[in-house]
Amino acid sequence: MRSYGSYVAGRDVPSDKWVYCVRASAMLDDVLPHLTLKRQLEQGRRDDGADHPGIVARCAVADADVVQQALRAAADAAPVWGAFPLAVRVSVMHRLHEAVRRQHDTLVSVLVDEGHPRTLAEWEIAGVLHGTSPETVGWCEEQMHREYGDERRRMLLVRKPDGVVALSPPQNAAAVNSLLGVAALAAGNALVIKAPRSTPYGVMYMLRELVAPILDEVGAPPGTLNIVCGHPRNILQQWLESPLVDDLFIFGSSEVGIPLGEEAVRRGKKPILELAGNDGCVVWHDADLDRAAEALTECFFGSGQICMVPNYVIAHPDIADQLLERLIRLVGKIRPGYPEDPDVLLSPVLKTDTFFQYLSQAVESGGRVLTGGHRMEIDGQVSETGLFLEPTVLRVDGLAGARDLWAVARETFFPLLPVVVPAAAPDAPLLDEVIAFLNANAYGLRNSVWTSGPDTIEQFVSRVHNGGLLKINDSHIGFVSYLATHGGGGLTGGPFGESNYPMLRTSHLQGISIGQGVHPRHAALASAWRTERDGAAVEVAA
Repeated sequence: MRSYGSYVAGRDVPSDKWVYCVRASAMLDDVLPHLTLKRQLEQGRRDDGADHPGIVARCAVADADVVQQALRAAADAAPVWGAFPLAVRVSVMHRLHEAVRRQHDTLVSVLVDEGHPRTLAEWEIAGVLHGTSPETVGWCEEQMHREYGDERRRMLLVRKPDGVVALSPPQNAAAVNSLLGVAALAAGNALVIKAPRSTPYGVMYMLRELVAPILDEVGAPPGTLNIVCGHPRNILQQWLESPLVDDLFIFGSSEVGIPLGEEAVRRGKKPILELAGNDGCVVWHDADLDRAAEALTECFFGSGQICMVPNYVIAHPDIADQLLERLIRLVGKIRPGYPEDPDVLLSPVLKTDTFFQYLSQAVESGGRVLTGGHRMEIDGQVSETGLFLEPTVLRVDGLAGARDLWAVARETFFPLLPVVVPAAAPDAPLLDEVIAFLNANAYGLRNSVWTSGPDTIEQFVSRVHNGGLLKINDSHIGFVSYLATHGGGGLTGGPFGESNYPMLRTSHLQGISIGQGVHPRHAALASAWRTERDGAAVEVAA
């Protein structure tokens, strides 16, 4: 059993309260005994956690004093770390990339212990590698420092760190999303991360075993990275009220995150929101239907408990039946099981009431369940008490009233995929309706399109403004170099949301002019035409 205290100013801070982490497969084997063991350990009624193979780690619970110490340490470190050369700070991301490559299998195993199916754990680590790739990091670094010059001045456009960034990753993918904070470190910020009480192990492992040693290697001051685990509402409120926090980097539901972002602005803090998604996927009449159907099955990865999977489909009426036939055949191969099994893609769904509410409302409104719709056990047998849900495909006829259905209008954090089939119409007006439907989405994470027509592709590329990412003829959830893995507007990222590069989002642009031999009066009053005559500024190497 690994043991992690709170991490403040480069040292462990122990506690008399701990969160004990149970291996997911052990919990699936025998839920009640392991829940009882976990509860007794956390209540202090026993202290033999290390003797039980089902207990993989424990993490200290931080009180308000420890959280304050973490904020103070970050505030002290921020100006020192922010003055380090950009190349040194960015090297932390390059070093992390190499560390993740070296420890790939171990990191996957940590995620599997937390309950992530192995194939999805590998996908998550692939996202970390793309986010820290030389291409993506290099593009961000270019935006951080640009230099221009003429005979009398050096002009710099430089992004400066915001200061102290407080990051709260999501419970469903806490470990890999906590690593987004490393880009905030590269920007020159100090970081305080809250590990969720439900899944603190992966966060602690990746930050303590990978990131902290890298910061030590480059000489970062103590307090550059701080990690706490505690009551989420209390910590968020403490962050909001603290004058030491500059940015709030928050994952979670839109219902909680949007008001939290508004409150952050009122208190003079920058909100960086990564909230719910309700991604759309369009399959046009000339699409490669086999590949499109394969991409749509990504809806069911992790039982749909991933914000960036397809949540609804618009299928051209000419090919809808063929697409659905292929999709249902593929869905039939998706099964539950233990997370260690590389062929398993489904995860337990503990809160199933909303799934059945959405499904019932859709059926009452005319939707048709084509497959799925039941609970099931780990062996795939339908059961009223199963922890898993069958992958469920719902057909919805008509585009006009489709968003009256909760399953289409809202994020579905469970394995339910509505396929909307518009009424037959000429292609031009139908294309207009489909693009308008995508753009009217209240959420704004990502969209994808399947079509082989160059003109149709151009229409989607030029006219779809919803979403931080648009993918054409590609995996909906796959990662691509240079493109951000997160970000969007609307209920996904708030009014300031966009494709999210944390190195850029946690910094601000400053212009700098360094003169030599400049006469102030002449410089202040010189006319534009004289400036042009004397020679325009030219870009020089940074």
